[in-house]
Amino acid sequence: MKTNLRDFANPPTLTPINDPPLELDVLIIGAGFSGVYTLHILRNLNLKTKIFEAGPDLGGTWRFNNYPGARVDSEGLEYQFSIPETWKDWTWSTNYPPLSELREYFEHVSDVLDIKKDCIFGAAVIDAVFDQESGRWTVTTQDGRKASAKYLIAATGFGSKRYIPDWPGLDSYRGMIHHSSFWPEEGVDVGNKKVAIIGTGATGVQLTQALGPLAGSLTVFQRTPNLALPMRKYPWSTQDQEAIKPLYPEMFLLREKCFGGFPYTFSEKALGDSSPEEVECFLESLWQAGGFRFWLGSYKDVLVDPTSNRIVYDFWARKVRPRIKDAKLRDLLAPLEPRHAFGVKRPSLEVDYFEQFERANVLLVDVSSNAITGFTERGLQLADGTTHDFDIICAATGFDVSTGGLMDLGLRSIHGSTLPQDWKDSVSTYLGLCVSGYPNLFAIYGPQAPTAFCNGPTGVEVQGRWIADVIKLMERRGIKSIDPLPEATAAWKEKIDALSNASLFPTVRNSTYMGGTIPGRPFEQMNWSGGLVSYTEEIRAAIPGFEGFKVVPK
Repeated sequence: MKTNLRDFANPPTLTPINDPPLELDVLIIGAGFSGVYTLHILRNLNLKTKIFEAGPDLGGTWRFNNYPGARVDSEGLEYQFSIPETWKDWTWSTNYPPLSELREYFEHVSDVLDIKKDCIFGAAVIDAVFDQESGRWTVTTQDGRKASAKYLIAATGFGSKRYIPDWPGLDSYRGMIHHSSFWPEEGVDVGNKKVAIIGTGATGVQLTQALGPLAGSLTVFQRTPNLALPMRKYPWSTQDQEAIKPLYPEMFLLREKCFGGFPYTFSEKALGDSSPEEVECFLESLWQAGGFRFWLGSYKDVLVDPTSNRIVYDFWARKVRPRIKDAKLRDLLAPLEPRHAFGVKRPSLEVDYFEQFERANVLLVDVSSNAITGFTERGLQLADGTTHDFDIICAATGFDVSTGGLMDLGLRSIHGSTLPQDWKDSVSTYLGLCVSGYPNLFAIYGPQAPTAFCNGPTGVEVQGRWIADVIKLMERRGIKSIDPLPEATAAWKEKIDALSNASLFPTVRNSTYMGGTIPGRPFEQMNWSGGLVSYTEEIRAAIPGFEGFKVVPK
């Protein structure tokens, strides 16, 4: 079982690459949406820019999440770059594109923007250090390649480091096991096989829908019910897309004016401002429209007020429970009493997820109070001693979100510490973009930004433009480096916490938003939860005066 992106990179050899270091203006780590966008806009500034990518091709999360049923849960309309060259001759086959089509999209983007000429694949970064005298980063890859750059952009994104629990006995298991995001490219034959899925997040939902009809038997291990929402997937004709393309520029502007980077946002009204009949009608309209509208297009107080939140949860339960015929399953998958407030753990989108458990070959195992304690040679063992035997196990256990990819790069500060050491007790950034002690480093779609609450391409473009504008100003003014002041990062952390503490997010511990999915990590809000609009205002206020930074002239 592969567990790290480095498993896909060029391995260290007895004769490592000893070429002279690449001399660059900007080095980008990662070739997903973040890396591709920043490469494009920085090259347009005539800056010598390259990408180091550990994997074999473009795509980021879409290069590796090759599991059965993988599909984006943002609609194709907004899940793309706003760059005209990338969309004027591109159409999707459906409003929620599958993995294969997303890979085709990246190939299309590469062709029209000539991206791959500046990408070095198989280059996993393992060390990066900034020299204050020269004002440059020196970066080393696993295969011995080196690069020197004034600016370093960590475009590692939200989920580039996989999380696999430290299960006892894992090495003794004799069947097949893969983390969902490192599923074999050639696929796995599950016919007549005993298959397990560990986890019911977005990936677990999609895997269940894909494997339920195919596996000999399928057992899904659930810790927490997924409050999944209807996807409302449909075929999307080329003719229909071409007809609305004149509106695309306005749509791309609109998505940046909405809370989550989608072309819709919260109502201006609180739930209590409407009558019960009006509430029912409004929630029904969101439910029928599908997608994340029921989550991020609802009443403005749903994620703040417990009473409003419970009304929304009860509506969700009334919609889902009739789809589940078995009473025991119904109470496990859609309990009348919520296990947590609605929306404080990320809801997934589904097509026929709940119906899968009506199949004779599909079993749900509740591990909320009877946890998986380890592996046997033939399968899994639970806390009560029960064992389950499997031929194939899908570890849909998610990611070390937001911080994991950054902490895996070997970043070293000007004070001699490493990033994992600096973030041991608490994550600390400035503006969700920079880290004190790491001059001229920019992290995009990472911690303390709107990341987990925001449509990926939208957030990437907002942050990418900011980075480009900062670099442009630094070059014009002859600035060697900028480094966030410790007091500025402390103030940013206070804003992150204040926004979160005014909401219902801290009411649940084991959520990606609060850093609670990785044992031993601090319990703290990992995202800017005030929405994309307020975030954009905050980061834009820091320039052109470089407020909050120590500025070192040449």
